[in-house]
Amino acid sequence: MQQEKALALLKSGKNVFLTGSAGTGKTYVLNQYISYLKERKVPVAITASTGIAATHMNGMTIHSWAGFGIKDRLTRANLATMRGKKYLKKHLEESMVLIIDEISMLHKNQLGMVDQVLRFFKEDDRAFGGIQIVLCGDFFQLPPIGRYDEKSKDKFSFMSEAWLYAELNVCYLTEQYRQEGDDILNGILNEIRSATISHRSIEVLKRAETNRLENEEVPTKLFTHNADVDQLNLVELEKLSGRSKKFKASTKGNRKLIETLKKSVLAQEHLELKKEAKVMFVRNNPEQGYVNGTLGKVVDFDEEGYPIVKTIHGKKITVKQETWGIHDDFGKVLASLDQIPLRLAWAITVHKCQGMTLDAAMIDLSKTFERGQGYVALSRLKNIENLQLSGFNEMALRVDGLAHKADIRFQELSNIVDSENDFNTLEVEAMAFMKECGGLTNPEEIKKQSKKIKEKKEKKKSTYLVTLDYLRQKMPLEKIAEERGLSTGTIAGHLIRLRTDHPNEDLNFYRPEEKLIEKVAQAANKQKEGPPSQKYIFEALNRKVSYEDIKLALAFS
Repeated sequence: MQQEKALALLKSGKNVFLTGSAGTGKTYVLNQYISYLKERKVPVAITASTGIAATHMNGMTIHSWAGFGIKDRLTRANLATMRGKKYLKKHLEESMVLIIDEISMLHKNQLGMVDQVLRFFKEDDRAFGGIQIVLCGDFFQLPPIGRYDEKSKDKFSFMSEAWLYAELNVCYLTEQYRQEGDDILNGILNEIRSATISHRSIEVLKRAETNRLENEEVPTKLFTHNADVDQLNLVELEKLSGRSKKFKASTKGNRKLIETLKKSVLAQEHLELKKEAKVMFVRNNPEQGYVNGTLGKVVDFDEEGYPIVKTIHGKKITVKQETWGIHDDFGKVLASLDQIPLRLAWAITVHKCQGMTLDAAMIDLSKTFERGQGYVALSRLKNIENLQLSGFNEMALRVDGLAHKADIRFQELSNIVDSENDFNTLEVEAMAFMKECGGLTNPEEIKKQSKKIKEKKEKKKSTYLVTLDYLRQKMPLEKIAEERGLSTGTIAGHLIRLRTDHPNEDLNFYRPEEKLIEKVAQAANKQKEGPPSQKYIFEALNRKVSYEDIKLALAFS
């Protein structure tokens, strides 16, 4: 099925299972639908089976959203207690659409509990309380975590009664975008999916051990175990001779949700970087020139202490803080985490790379212990030439037998759904669904709402304005730095910008002694050309005045 038909089916209000191989644009279609709903003011819950996947979607885990946490079953008493929680009651009763991404990793019992919770809160005995349910994922990816003795039929969500009662319309996307132009890698991935890996493909993978990756950077290594990843990253960082800079994440909001964020996001709570450190971006920001998985190297730090990264494609990016958040259905931030969107990238686990597109990778699958790990790792790449495979075992190329059988059936069902639904009928159904949800249908109102959403994004508070809020409280720089997880030098650097952008703001509380201002000004005047260089001033003052004091003096000169 093509993306356009899948999107039309979603808009019609039908319950949908959106699937397809890696790189077919499942997340893209979901994001298109989410934007469509928000522009029409339809309350949509954006969730995922894991914290990592949830942050990719700017959502929250389904476990947190549905309120059952780590429970494996719910009693009537549990449900009654949950109803007493105002936050749960509000979003569960008001949501009209529920999206669950990475459905392959959601245990069938957990999907059943989501159904149970919604029926209870909606007081509606239809599947999932009668709201639209959208499940997205690929069952050849990583499976649910279950007991050691559980069989696949006891774990996969498509084996649950809730799945059956939802009468899901299967949308199996078939157009490949990630491996576009590389028939060799795409062919191998399809053979793994169909459990018919050929001798020729095995030989191609074996030859990949000798691939010479032409990029100037050593590519990321993918391992199946955390211990291998942590050890390699630590060893490689310690090899670098330069001074390290440390970045501590700053958090705000509900404590429990903050802990969920810390465990979920790919950004690290404590990040240590040095010049020449190999890094990977862990956030999508196409406007700044990077996406989740973009590789690069730290080439310098700017005057505010932010890392300057040269990507594998030669682009230099000054990397500022990004914000990860957990929101309710209406966009209210319940918890947030601010951190530099980088992590050391000499190595990363297969589990953490799910959802990424990698420029190049060295992959070690010799310790593969779970079906799907090999497929996930190989499908992160765009072509076979950028793969250096250091080893694989039998498990690495295996997929779950039940997932294979289900996938064949999903393709058949998708073809039926595709043939039975035409765009004109779906458009009529979409209008009826929108009226049922109480969403906007007037084109002018939709246009106004779309403009508001765009303006809200553009007005997102910059890091400088966040600092300004603290400065207005006359809080010591050291305290502000601690609160924000930044260095005092960075905060002092913010003062330079804020004094220029907000000349009427009274910030004299931070004004240093006049002797220091004069001394720094005299040193700056000796510089023959260009704006005052802090490094030049530092050297001109015989390294006896700190960068922090230099910045403060420049701010008030």
